[in-house]
Amino acid sequence: MYRALAGGELLAMKPLFVCTGLLLAAATLFAQTEPLPGMPPGPPKSPAAKETATIAGKTITIAYSSPRVRGRQGQIFTKDGLVGHEKNYPVWRAGANAATTLETSAEIEIGDLHLPAGLYTLYVDLSDPAQWLLIVNKKTGVWGLDYDPTQNLGKVKMLLAKPPALVEELKYTLTDTGQGQGLLTLAWENVSASVPIRAR
Repeated sequence: MYRALAGGELLAMKPLFVCTGLLLAAATLFAQTEPLPGMPPGPPKSPAAKETATIAGKTITIAYSSPRVRGRQGQIFTKDGLVGHEKNYPVWRAGANAATTLETSAEIEIGDLHLPAGLYTLYVDLSDPAQWLLIVNKKTGVWGLDYDPTQNLGKVKMLLAKPPALVEELKYTLTDTGQGQGLLTLAWENVSASVPIRAR
């Protein structure tokens, strides 16, 4: 049979309840920070990134995943290198993981390619190592390797340059150069590739 606890006994048990509650909270927090089964511990190898700029009042955003060189200098863009093993090579997903996207709030031009306001997917054609081509594709919401060439809006020549130092993390930049003009640049490892942008 159970008996009612005296006031003194109830007070004596309060610290026990508090300690038990703290232990349960700590166990729950630890479980939430543990990696899921099959997932490698630590931060993602190609974390999500975003670049946004306003050119002539028009907002342009590039969303992508940023892979790292991780000691593979000279083994990224070659035919037998990292991107050469992707199933769509010589078309590269221009990032990692989910497809790289470009969103514009209004009509713009990239090189000689006209883009109405909307969301697009970006790829890069590496067929000619000396003349990269930026591909703008209309199919969105896809994994980076799900390339459908029938959905290409067009291709634009990119201006290639060598960065002053190794670019460890793939980086997109959007630069307002004035008078409604801008520059989209992709830089990684030992390559910097750019295309002009014009906002109407």
